[in-house]
Amino acid sequence: MYKRVLLKLSGEALGTPGDGRSVSPSALTYIAREISSGLKRSTRLAIVVGGGNIWRGARDCHDMIDRVTSDNMGMLATVINAMALQSALEHNGVSTRVQTAITISQLAEPFIRRRAMRHMEKERVVIFAGGTGNPYFTTDTAAALRAAEIGADVIFKATQVDGVYTGDPKKDPKAKLIKNITYMEAISRGLKFMDASALTLCMENHIPILVFDLHKPGNIRKALAGEKLGTLIKQA
Repeated sequence: MYKRVLLKLSGEALGTPGDGRSVSPSALTYIAREISSGLKRSTRLAIVVGGGNIWRGARDCHDMIDRVTSDNMGMLATVINAMALQSALEHNGVSTRVQTAITISQLAEPFIRRRAMRHMEKERVVIFAGGTGNPYFTTDTAAALRAAEIGADVIFKATQVDGVYTGDPKKDPKAKLIKNITYMEAISRGLKFMDASALTLCMENHIPILVFDLHKPGNIRKALAGEKLGTLIKQA
């Protein structure tokens, strides 16, 4: 059983079924229930959430908005998602705090590592928003960075598929599920489940990554309990 976990959720996971846009009450309810039912008193949990359901950066700007501005808009989108997830979790009896990498003190705390650690010691779930606070970095990199800062035992990357495949399982019927792989193998093979900078940061800090299907009920509970599922990425 893991003692300190960082859960990475995409913004699309909070979106409406089908197109993954906006914020879906049913998706929030499902995720909040999965987390609340899986949490144990001995487990300390932090969450990094993306913003792709609201703003997909370069894919949405159509060359009218420069990259830095677009990335800043994406950071704001993650704050919206974090606030929505906080409300859903607290509705399910989970005490939470939102910390942001950008200054927005009327809505959430600034990210302060020691304060985040203290919240987790008090059995609060800490939701990290605002990415890294800098453009040109994905929320995957933010997850790797925050995991290293809080001393997480593992990163859970809850996705739309049940693990890492040799190809896109939606497009390639011959794609096979990979149960275990090293960081270097994942980078050298160009597997697209996480960007290379995030993988490198995890490798340097010896933080394993567990990729699994968010939409299968009970998977978060199983992952928190240390059961085998999905794909595990770690050192050889």
